[in-house]
Amino acid sequence: MTLESTTLRKFLLQLQKQDALDQDLVLLIEDIATSCRIISHQIRNGPFLDILGATETSNIQGETQKQLDVIANDVFLSHCSNCARVAGLVSEELDDVVWLKDRPKAGDYLFYFDPLDGSSNLNVNLSVGSIFSVVELEEDIETLSNDVVLVKGTKQIFAGYSLYGPSTSLVFSTGQGVNGFTHKMGTGEFLLTFPNMQLPETTDEFAINASRWRQWDPVISRYVQECIDGEDGPRQKTFNMRWTASMVAEVHRILTRGGIFLYPADKENASRGGKLRLLYEANPMSFIVEQANGRASTGRERILSVQPQSHHQRIGVILGCSEEVERIESHYREIGQ
Repeated sequence: MTLESTTLRKFLLQLQKQDALDQDLVLLIEDIATSCRIISHQIRNGPFLDILGATETSNIQGETQKQLDVIANDVFLSHCSNCARVAGLVSEELDDVVWLKDRPKAGDYLFYFDPLDGSSNLNVNLSVGSIFSVVELEEDIETLSNDVVLVKGTKQIFAGYSLYGPSTSLVFSTGQGVNGFTHKMGTGEFLLTFPNMQLPETTDEFAINASRWRQWDPVISRYVQECIDGEDGPRQKTFNMRWTASMVAEVHRILTRGGIFLYPADKENASRGGKLRLLYEANPMSFIVEQANGRASTGRERILSVQPQSHHQRIGVILGCSEEVERIESHYREIGQ
């Protein structure tokens, strides 16, 4: 089978034949891929459909919703509810869990998603994306509540994202490495274009929002300064800095050429836990990065081991090449934090 001929369906069916993937999860992943194709089409035609602007509503985080935030959310809800084993859906754009079953059973799925990450980039035609993951319930649920979905990231059986850029990418892991697919225009198919994505141990590139430098704690300030000092500093090499204000775009770049992404908890957001959401942003991306030989941490602990306290919980995120993440963790240990 040539690389070009490896469609998403062929890839998933091969995993199923190896007993590495359940048939219902195959169907759900295909529903996710369909959702991503539809959202990509809406984004590309946004200027003509007049849907790039903001709505008059805010989400639970208090963020003004873009029209495409709402559209993307509705697309995922519609298509990812088709799988008979999906019991509940958790979205960044919705206050509460959407329950599809009154009495979820062990083996049913919880589907977490950020329908449109980086939507502030829409009006300037920069890349945006979607993030998603799946957890399988380990026991029957007698009483429905938002607390039911507070599951550690280590329990994920699938995590992925779609990047809507010059081409539409679909990158995911089922716990056996990371593979990237690209949508071939005119065919409706996702073809395997980035098999077995792997991060190098180290890097010379970092991504952080430098406008927040006054809010950083001493460890983050120290790490960034070490990078900026270049060949004359303790790192003895030149670093490049990148920032696109889209977590999906940042992580995709890291997966394809290495790097580290930092959105730490700082003085301004620490009372909220950080900026990024644990269940449908940090956990899926951490799962993917770890499967690609990287590391994901708050600086003090592994993200996937964090026990969620609420379904919209925020957290500090540092992920990418393992040596860089470990260096930051060591700085925190030095000061006893």
